[in-house]
Amino acid sequence: MNLSRTRAIARKEFLHIFRDPRSLGLVILMPALLMLLFGYAVTLDVKRVRMVVLNEDGGQESLSFVHSFIGSPYFDLHRFVQDEEEIRRLIDEGTVKMALILPTDFSKTIKSGKKAPVQLILDGSDSNTANIILSYVQAIVRDYTQEKTFFKIERMGRKRPAPPLEVRTRIWFNEELESKNYFIPGLIAVIISIIGVLLTGQVVVREWEKGTMELLISTPVRKGELIIGKLFPYFFLGLIDLVLAILMGRLVFHVPLRGSVELLLFLSCLYLIVALAMGLTISTVAGTQLLANQMAMIIGFLPTFLLSGFTFVISNMPYWLQIITYGIAPRYYVMIVKEIFLKGSDFSLLWKESLVLVGMGAAGLFVATKIFKKELR
Repeated sequence: MNLSRTRAIARKEFLHIFRDPRSLGLVILMPALLMLLFGYAVTLDVKRVRMVVLNEDGGQESLSFVHSFIGSPYFDLHRFVQDEEEIRRLIDEGTVKMALILPTDFSKTIKSGKKAPVQLILDGSDSNTANIILSYVQAIVRDYTQEKTFFKIERMGRKRPAPPLEVRTRIWFNEELESKNYFIPGLIAVIISIIGVLLTGQVVVREWEKGTMELLISTPVRKGELIIGKLFPYFFLGLIDLVLAILMGRLVFHVPLRGSVELLLFLSCLYLIVALAMGLTISTVAGTQLLANQMAMIIGFLPTFLLSGFTFVISNMPYWLQIITYGIAPRYYVMIVKEIFLKGSDFSLLWKESLVLVGMGAAGLFVATKIFKKELR
């Protein structure tokens, strides 16, 4: 392999990138934009749920029950309403997510020691949010019921019983339960896929469309030199975006990075090679840049976004779809990034995923090299 010829091809590709403002903007602005969107706009946290209360009782016990919701950081009382028609209107408008209806004899029933029915109305258009809100309500009702039971026992002159179990919760790796700590590390895989697959998917087919591939074929540049020369600029840009994503995650969103930065960079290079090989294969097979873009979205970007565990938990997917995820590289890389960021895992815990990436990278480069022909079509 002649390094001067390889360097010349790489220089040519660098010049093309810097002369194309669209590609350069995609390389520089897209990672930052994705980080900002997912860091600030996309969240699974459900807090300050707006609610209304229809209190047909008005007694002390009903007010005490309502205040147990007002005092929670998860609920925000919009106002008290007068009838169910107003509840229906506010939920239909999307003003509130939940309504609580207390019957006329709520306080009387509670004081008599009987079970008091309470009606909860939830906006279930967003099933995930509705389920989370329901779990919050059940926790508050459970605490309220326990407190009233203990109070009743004390009024009877007995000693408050000690709970048979004492739960002490300890959360590991994401102590604040912040969704950004879940999204930001996995977003690195999406960014590398954009650089590796979408941009590299243009390198060969663009030469054919512009008619410059015939000139490259006529030169003494070998196939391996041409491939390495064309991939190196995107490998370099991928590393820049990787460092940018890590810095934004740490400095802007304060995502903990408990593992080795060197290990993260090394394993990210392995995944970047996999993405570049996939993009080169797509560029070689596709006949036009439009088709290359479509193939890159379907084969590279969408699996990274949907099937890697970045957006949806793989264990919750159908079993046949879980099997498919074993064949895509982003699954292993997303796991690696989250393990290093949140858990501080070292290579002894990540060697299996690393070997898979090495195998996929080698296979991808082999296939891309075999498919690429330094000859006229």
